[in-house]
Formats: sequence, structure tokens, C-alpha cells
Amino acid sequence: MSKNKKLVPKRRFKEFQNSDAWEQRELGEVVQITMGQSPLGSNYTENPSDYILVQGNADMKNGKVFPRIWTTQVTKTAEPDDIILSVRAPVGDVGKTNYNVVLGRGVAGIKGNEFIYQLLSKMKSDSYWGKYSTGSTFDSINSNDLKEANIFIPSTNEQVQIGSFFRNLDQTIAFQQRKLEKMKAMKSAYLSEMFPAEGERKPKRRFPGFTDDWEQCELGNVADRFDNFRIPITAKDRTLGNTPYYGANGIQDYVEGFTHDGEFVLLAEDGANDLANYPVQYVNGKIWVNNHAHVIAGKTDVLDNKFLMNTLKKINIEPYLVGGGRAKLNSDVMMRLSLKITSIDEQIKIGEFFSNLDQTIAFQQQKLEKLQNIKKAYLNEMFI
Repeated sequence: MSKNKKLVPKRRFKEFQNSDAWEQRELGEVVQITMGQSPLGSNYTENPSDYILVQGNADMKNGKVFPRIWTTQVTKTAEPDDIILSVRAPVGDVGKTNYNVVLGRGVAGIKGNEFIYQLLSKMKSDSYWGKYSTGSTFDSINSNDLKEANIFIPSTNEQVQIGSFFRNLDQTIAFQQRKLEKMKAMKSAYLSEMFPAEGERKPKRRFPGFTDDWEQCELGNVADRFDNFRIPITAKDRTLGNTPYYGANGIQDYVEGFTHDGEFVLLAEDGANDLANYPVQYVNGKIWVNNHAHVIAGKTDVLDNKFLMNTLKKINIEPYLVGGGRAKLNSDVMMRLSLKITSIDEQIKIGEFFSNLDQTIAFQQQKLEKLQNIKKAYLNEMFI
């Protein structure tokens, strides 16, 4: 009895609560697995009329194969609705294909139902494949590792019920992802239209009543820098509190005390995690800032801070960085950045517009994360 109790998940559909315990099997016993084999590089193409090639997780997006590379040579294949599992770093990423595809050496094709797909997703989140790490810089699993993976499965009817439940949940998550992506694309479009293009003095889209040309200026002429108040604190020396502790890429912790109190814009100095989408944040209130983020604020009645944050986001910062692996934006270079600004009244309207849009995007992001956490909780409770 004690052995059987261990083979029952915490949460089960009512009609299966008195059913048999789940059975331990090897993955290769219950599904057909095809290990990939890469075509010759000379046969790769960019022609969508050729065969879609799946090499690894770069060829999957949101759990689906996303065609990126094609080939004229057919090696190993997978069919629509097959499961695709990455077998080379990162090991265990899982998706499905809507197409007939050629499998490269970085993936395996698996003919399994929705239950198996969700089970493999849970194995990835549980770091199941980590035990096969060889200590090298490029982890991988082989055919035997995959076929001999231990899994627990219920009856076919219970598998179908569980698979259907998670399929519906995934559809809800996918809908929320599309909604969030649409909001982000909308913001990107507004940024392009509500700020002047290169060589232009007026934006394409404006609020009623504003017609004047925008002016070119240097950041240092319209903003002040408050880096001298920054204080870095090592993790062991921080006292837990309610004040957000900011670094280059945003909030790192919450501490007692503060270094700045007011409305500011933070721009990464060094340690940015994305040079192409350079970290810029608007903050208001008491904050603690370490020495990896510049602290600036627009001059009163000259430059609105919410407007400043968005105009900085439009600048490609990467060419202004110095250094190697830890690229740095020097303060004197930052203060010479060229901006286009309009009247303070128009700035305020633009700043508020994007602030409201950012709040909507943040709300949609929170909804997505909540759904993802709900799925994670169900996976933990409905699988062994």
C-alpha cells in the first residue's frame, strides 16, 4: 500500500481518485523516439519551399517549431503533432511541430500524446536532465539517456483527461502571450510615430494643438546627474527593508534607508544585460542605487522625466559604450547624448501616454506570469 501511495499524484480528477496507481516505465517503452541527424551545411537554404530544418531550441518559439532554416537534404524526420526535444545544450527544451520537418543532431522527434508532452515539460522544469551533465561546457544526452528515462504514467483514459486539461491551459497562456506581444508591438509603433525620425524635426503623430518643431540638444544641457549620492552595498551587508535597491538592470533587492528621494531616470553605467535594448528605468520616491546605474533627472520646466525615459529608449546606446566584456557608459559621454525635445507641455502629455501604456503592459505581463505559475503548480500536483 505504501508503495502504491507514492505512485499517485497529489491532485487527480474525481473519476480517477480510486483508480490504480501510476506505473513506472522507461520513456522508450511507451513512445517512438527518432534522434536527429544534421544535413550537410552545404544543403542549408533560406528557401521556404525546401524542407524545414529543426536544429535546437532556437528553432522553437512559445512551444512551437518556428521555421528559420531550410534544407534540400532529408536525413531524419518528424511529422505534424510530433514532439521535438532538444538533446544538446540547453537539454530538455520541448515543443511541437505543425509541419513535416528535418531533425538536426541537436533534437529528437518523439511520437507521443499531450500527456507525454506535458510530462517532458515538467521534466525540464524539474531539471531532470541535469544529472546527465558531463561537466563540459556543452551538455548533451544520447539515445540511451532518452530511451531509459524513468517516467510515471496512468491509464490511457487518465492520460487523455490530463492532456486535455493542460492543452486548454496552454491555449489560454498562448492567448495571453499574443495579447502581451500585441501591446508591446503597439508601444514600439507609437515610439516610432510620436518621436521624430532621423533627420526630421516633427513626429508623424502628435496630440492636438502642438505644431512647433522639436529642438536638438545635449542631455547635459537639459538634465542633471546625481551619481554622487550612489552607494553600493554587498548582499551580506544589506539590511532588509522596503526600499528598492537598483543596479544596472533594475531592482536587485529591498533594503532599509535610501540614497535618492524624488523623480529620476536610471540608465545602466556598466553590467547591462542587453546592450541592444539598453536598460532605462523611470523611478519616483525613495530608492537606493548602487554604482552600476547612472541617476539623472530633467531640469524643472525643461525636461519631463517620463518623456526622458522614453526618448532615451529610442537611442542606440551601444556605440557609446567602452570596454570589453563589461561594457561601460561613461558619465561624460552620457551627458553629451543628443536628444530631440519639444515643449514641456507636449513632453508631459507624451510621458503620461507612455506611462499609462507601460502600466497596461505590466498588467498583461503579470496576468501571463500568474497563468504560467498556475500551470507550474498543476504540473507539480498532477504528475508524479
